Amino acid sequence: MNDLERDGAAALSARPDHPHPNPSGRAWLVLGMLWFVYVLNFLDRQLMSILAKPIQDTLHVSDSQLGLIGGLYFAMFYCFIAIPVGWLADRTNRVAVLSLACGIWSAATVACGLSRSYGEFAFARMTVGFGEAGGVPPSYAIITDYFPPGRRGTALGIYNLGPPVGAALGIAFGAAIAAAFNWRYAFIILGVVGIIAAAVLPLLVKEPRRGGLDGAAVKIEKAGFWSTLRMFFSRPTLVLASLGSGATQFVTYGLGNFTTLFLMREKGMTLSEVAVWYALVVGIGMSAGIYISGRVIDRFARKSKTVYALAPVISLTLAIPFYLGFVWAPTWPLALAFLIGPTFLNYFYLSSSVALVQEEVRPEQRVMSGALLLLVMNFIGLGLGPTYVGAASDFFKASHPHNSLQMALYTLTPFYVLAIGLFLWLARIFRRAEQA
Repeated sequence: MNDLERDGAAALSARPDHPHPNPSGRAWLVLGMLWFVYVLNFLDRQLMSILAKPIQDTLHVSDSQLGLIGGLYFAMFYCFIAIPVGWLADRTNRVAVLSLACGIWSAATVACGLSRSYGEFAFARMTVGFGEAGGVPPSYAIITDYFPPGRRGTALGIYNLGPPVGAALGIAFGAAIAAAFNWRYAFIILGVVGIIAAAVLPLLVKEPRRGGLDGAAVKIEKAGFWSTLRMFFSRPTLVLASLGSGATQFVTYGLGNFTTLFLMREKGMTLSEVAVWYALVVGIGMSAGIYISGRVIDRFARKSKTVYALAPVISLTLAIPFYLGFVWAPTWPLALAFLIGPTFLNYFYLSSSVALVQEEVRPEQRVMSGALLLLVMNFIGLGLGPTYVGAASDFFKASHPHNSLQMALYTLTPFYVLAIGLFLWLARIFRRAEQA
């Protein structure tokens, strides 16, 4: 048996086989509060892309500069700060870390609305990234300690509805506020709501016992920083899941950060139309895809772990023709009709990768392992995707002045193929382990 097969076999043997009771009402309340904070997290993250055109008009920034603010500058803080924050949360109170992080990114969101120059806005967005680094990894681990094995895929799938709901609300709320008043009000109002949520969070969510639902034999120790780091990057299954997710996010963030600008500038939509129709497509499509993917994981992972890889493979393969149709469509109604496909199919990887990582590592390593997953996939996707699309759009302006964003979005297609290849590699590891 080679190293890859041993890694897969170890993963297969790590799942507990004893029965667990159904989640309590308290668990669902906790999930609801964590989900609400995640909605705020993603609503804020998407607000800049939704208001890209009025921000461009006010602060006089190019597509490349927009890509850097929403991509590399944000991700430098969001990705790398998440590692020490994850290590700290694994050793301390995860709820307290989450509450503090929510307060920081919400205050920085208010600062975005008060910015008077590109430099001020960029610094505020980097501070938002610093705060949001402590948002998702602690939540993954808290949910895993409130929900037993066999129910975590569904719970994490529901939690991961935060991005589509946050994105849809960001589109509807941000575009409506900007159309009626000014884009600055959207940032300020959202930041104030987040500060209130940060204060309420510790009152409703109590720190659960680490590994309490993983069996009586589990011994919880303090997780070592370097030992967790070495464990994560020595496991081919975890690395491939992270890289496959990163390649997928290169498409989703590269597209998502410029979709509104693309629809308005090259398809002729108005902010008011964006607030209704694009919000509906994102809210319904993403929500359905993420929720259904969680149910698929829970149903089929008991029989074979290859579902963690094959679910993204199948969904991404089906998404490609719809994506190309969206970029090609000559009118915005037709473009939105095609966009329903990618918004539903592009996000099956998320529930798969998150559930896989949380199941594969020891309880005391879950927050930092979740942070390492986010580091890899968000630095590739969030950091490089929007940066690449913005630079590509500026590059194509000389030869295609009226559809430079369309040309840039076409060039994202090979990253679908790369993601599919990485997840197929992961499926091969699991299949060989099962055969062995």
